[in-house]
Order: sequence, then C-alpha cells, then structure tokens
Amino acid sequence: MPATDVTKPGTLTAVALADAAGAIDATVVFASPAALANVLSTAGDLTAEQRAALGRVRLLMSAGAPVPVELLRQLTDLLPNAELHTPYGMTEGLPLTDISLPEIEAAGAGDGVCVGRHLPGVELMIAPLDADGRPSAEVLTNRAGQTGEIWARAEHLRDRYDALWVTDQASAAHPGWHRTGDVGVLDERGRLWVQGRMVHVISTADGPVTPVGIEQAVQRHLGERTGATGGKPGVAVVGVGPPGAAQVVVVLTGTGGPLAPLPLTDSARAAAGRDVAAVLVTKSLPVDIRHNSKVDRVAVGQWAAKVLSGRAGR
Repeated sequence: MPATDVTKPGTLTAVALADAAGAIDATVVFASPAALANVLSTAGDLTAEQRAALGRVRLLMSAGAPVPVELLRQLTDLLPNAELHTPYGMTEGLPLTDISLPEIEAAGAGDGVCVGRHLPGVELMIAPLDADGRPSAEVLTNRAGQTGEIWARAEHLRDRYDALWVTDQASAAHPGWHRTGDVGVLDERGRLWVQGRMVHVISTADGPVTPVGIEQAVQRHLGERTGATGGKPGVAVVGVGPPGAAQVVVVLTGTGGPLAPLPLTDSARAAAGRDVAAVLVTKSLPVDIRHNSKVDRVAVGQWAAKVLSGRAGR
C-alpha cells in the first residue's frame, strides 16, 4: 500500500506509488481511475530511480469506475513495460470480465463502457428491462443487444450476504445467480458493455434510458469544453421528473451556469442523440468516497430538479 490516504484515492501521488513499488519490486499495480489520474498529474516529481521502479511493473489494473481510454494511453509512458487491463467485477465477485487497452481500442465507441468478455468459469446473463426500467424477475438472456440488469454466476461469487436478509431476498429472483445492480448489454461478440447502475436508469415516456453511453458521446463531442481533465468525470446524465415521465438532463462541469449557454446546449443535445430537456453547468460533480471516480447521479439529479424548479443555484 502506498503512503497515502486510502479514504481519498484521488490523492495518490506518483512518488508514493513508485516508492511502494520499489520497496517490494512490484510487478503488478491495482488502482482506481482517480488515483491514476493524480499519479499522472504528479509524474514530474519522480526521480530516475522511481521511474525505474515503475518501469518494472508488468501489469496495471484499474477498476471501480469507468476508466477513460485516454488515461490508459497516457499511463503507457509512465509504465512502459506494463499491460493495461480494466477488469469488471464487484466486492461479491472479482474479476468477472477482463479487457486490455488494445481490446478497448478495437471495440471502439459503443453504448456504454466495454469491459470485455466473461472469464473462464463465469457466466453472464441479462434481465431485460420493462417499459418502466424494472428488470425482469422471470427472464435471463444472453441475446446480443438486449439491455438490462447484469446477472453473474461463478464459483468465486459470494454465497449470501451476512445478516442482510432484505438484500438476499432481492437477489434471489434467479437462484444461483448474483444480481450486480449494474445495467448493460452484451454485443454480438459476447463483450459486455456497462451502461450504469440500475438506480440511475431514467424512466421516460419513451422507455428506459441508460446514462453512460450518452455521457460518453457528449464527452467525446465537447472534449475539454466540459472542463473534464485527467480522467475525472465532467458529464452526468440524469432524469428529472416522475417515473414514466422523467426528462433527460445533461449536467456539465465548467464555469458559469447553472443554465448552459445556448451554443453549448445545442452541442450537447446534438451529441446526445436523443431528446434532452435541459443542459446545466456546475463547478464539479459529486463522486463516491471509496473510489473518487463514480458520479453520484442521484445527488446530481436532485440538484438538477431544484435548479429547473427555480429552487437552487450552482
């Protein structure tokens, strides 16, 4: 463990990582995207000896949140001999899938984050969403193109939760399978694309909308105009309004606001590829404490609702 505050992964420095790697001649590094982003931003402080320690790393893994491809590309200079992988899984079972940087680049842009194919011994299925965005309690499918909640089965998955009976009951719709709480889709090559969390699915009049694919499209289109740098999130797509009639709202990080200027609004709407009720601007997006990487879309949605009702500022 590097000498850093583990409750704030985004404060990990290149020096701390290199010193830890050098202390044990480390060949494998596992860190969150936010931690690696700060490692990159502080790489100028490294000595030749510390750079050599990082040069001995042969495998870098990053997980806990979507890992920007550009962040991985920049890390190749700092860890020139490392294969870069972004496994997918959770506390209850890790890893479930795996993908390397070349495989991510080969997959290209899609509706979500490509996390690769299931590993040996792992089975993945999708519980399709109904019109209100609820996952099926009867059907699990591996049909390509079907969006829904991701379910997994493997020998290394948790057997049950300790004293969490309600959670166990909610997870038992399909015995022997683990509901991940993530929403995603399998493509025709068997690759899994994660599209967000189930709690972040937007229930619109036209059916359920998942946020991650839209966020990525807007990020690619707007680039630095969103104020997102170093792999930190700069776009959040949330729903405002009651289930079944929620409106899609895009929230960007930047200056000004809370209503985005009309040219920026038009650009974001064009990139989204679907109806967007409003585009808002905020100084920063709240992220989870554990990884400093996952956007708290529930909190962002609550803020957006207050702004659009005239009850809140930035």
